[in-house]
Amino acid sequence: MNGFYSPNELKPQGWLLKQLKIQAEGLSGNLDKVWRDVRDSAWIGGDAEGWERVPYWLDGFIPLAYLLDDEDMKSRAKKYISYIVAHQRPDGWICPCDEEKIPQYDTWVVFLITKVLTVYYECSRDESIVKVIYDVLKNYCDLLSSGKIKLFSWGKARWFECFIALDFLAERFNEPWIYALAKILKEQGTDYNSLVERWKRPLNCWTYETHIVNLAMMLKYEAVSHKLLQNEYTDNAEYLYDILYKYNGTPVGIFTGDECLSGLSPIQGTELCSVVEMMYSFELLYAVTGDPKWAERLELVAFNALPATLSDDMWTHQYDQMSNQIACIKFPGRSLFRTNRGDSHIFGLEPSYGCCTANMHQGWPKFTLSAFIKNGNKITNVIPVPVSLNDNGISIKLDTDYPFNNEFRYTVNSDKDFEFIIRIPSFADKIVLNGNNIEKTAELSFPVKSGESKEIFLSYETEPHFVNRPHGLKTVRCGSLVFSLPIKYEKKMYEYVENNVERKYPYCDYEYIPQSDWNYGFADGSLKLSRNSISDIPFSSEKPPVTVTAKLAKIDWGLEDGFETVCAKVPLKDEPIGEDEDISLYPYGCAKLRMTEMPFVKK
Repeated sequence: MNGFYSPNELKPQGWLLKQLKIQAEGLSGNLDKVWRDVRDSAWIGGDAEGWERVPYWLDGFIPLAYLLDDEDMKSRAKKYISYIVAHQRPDGWICPCDEEKIPQYDTWVVFLITKVLTVYYECSRDESIVKVIYDVLKNYCDLLSSGKIKLFSWGKARWFECFIALDFLAERFNEPWIYALAKILKEQGTDYNSLVERWKRPLNCWTYETHIVNLAMMLKYEAVSHKLLQNEYTDNAEYLYDILYKYNGTPVGIFTGDECLSGLSPIQGTELCSVVEMMYSFELLYAVTGDPKWAERLELVAFNALPATLSDDMWTHQYDQMSNQIACIKFPGRSLFRTNRGDSHIFGLEPSYGCCTANMHQGWPKFTLSAFIKNGNKITNVIPVPVSLNDNGISIKLDTDYPFNNEFRYTVNSDKDFEFIIRIPSFADKIVLNGNNIEKTAELSFPVKSGESKEIFLSYETEPHFVNRPHGLKTVRCGSLVFSLPIKYEKKMYEYVENNVERKYPYCDYEYIPQSDWNYGFADGSLKLSRNSISDIPFSSEKPPVTVTAKLAKIDWGLEDGFETVCAKVPLKDEPIGEDEDISLYPYGCAKLRMTEMPFVKK
């Protein structure tokens, strides 16, 4: 397995640093101050939720704190970890659950808290954490082996999540119980290969087997478990991904799931938790396999689906995002979504459910840490975003505005020999290296000698083009960016208290009410790319860093039957009802209200 760098070795620069600072100044950096389920959690002696929400939040908050080197945030993270560790029982059990209730306690959170502890170790290098993880999982193995507990519900569906911490231990301890626990988890866990037929036809029925977050996590199961299970790696993730995408895929590389798999309709939603979990799966899949397809899929999700479902200031988020999303207004009657409430697509503190409120924070920090991967004496730039790396005498700085343009300047200094590799995406065209045109390639390799300094100038071109979508619709893509027709909107703010949870500005709820027309189709095939400066908000909904001008014409699209704020799944007619218009398409992540999948008009 290739290795990720820690936040002490890799630091964000440029637009990525801006994005992480916005996150720290928003809900991610303040959730422990404003949200009862974290502030008053049973994990730290309170009376609020004592299951997944504090570990979820810490999973993103900890690397964010260390990437920004924010002393206050690091201190707050340490406070939570220190309390949790101090209250670990002598037998190793660590979750806030009375002993007699453990058989009924869904132990998926054991996997989650041990994963968080590995994250904290990588950031803090606190060696005492290793024994904490060891004792937790040794106790967990004893409980499963004795039959006192077994996997059920979320633990059964997410059995492979335990392997993040198990792999961490296996690198340090070659003890039989680690392999025994791996075997038990596999035996008691869900067999996803037996479920693929269920993924081909969406149902208005909630099941663990079609739950979108479970499936986003599941993609990495073979990658993280095959070594301890002593199996050969078969790239089973590709088989499962292909089926899920064929029957449920969206233009931005995610699957519909509101909350369970929802087919190919552009008006079905995708839960935010699945976005950040799919990113994490892709990050680990690349780390294990080195296969560039996972890096390209990671970019597609990170640069589109993640920013689209977060407000510009990152104080609020959606539970469900939609590809064609003409309004974010609560449904007054039944919900459009298959198994989610009618407020799941508004922007708020915890629309629908609070799991995404807790879990969304890992997206940008872990993506940042996936920029460079090390493998022996090789260092690979996997995701070419602006970062600087310092690795025991090796320093690499990457200046770039990618994905908003395709120019890269690498400054490399080293006091040891190593091989530097730059991944080149499959969509790159007309590659120029240090002023010279070169043949298309999947990667560039540079041997670096001790004492050597290098500057590498790289650029390539990407052209906007149409991509076929189901139902005769098209979408526009350029490189890793997908483009949408933006819909102007005004916000309607709601401040209130429900179930002892306060929604107060800036972490209140908002409906996004459309103020411009959305019923368009593509009038012809012309597309013109324009690059702009990057504002203080990289994925700004008002000042997009890049646009594509397309020729559109209004059509009689119509509304979905029974709804006043949802466009029909497919247009009623595709003949133009107006003149052609030159309209700027925004990156999907900038267009909070949008039409992404549209037809060509018939003339």
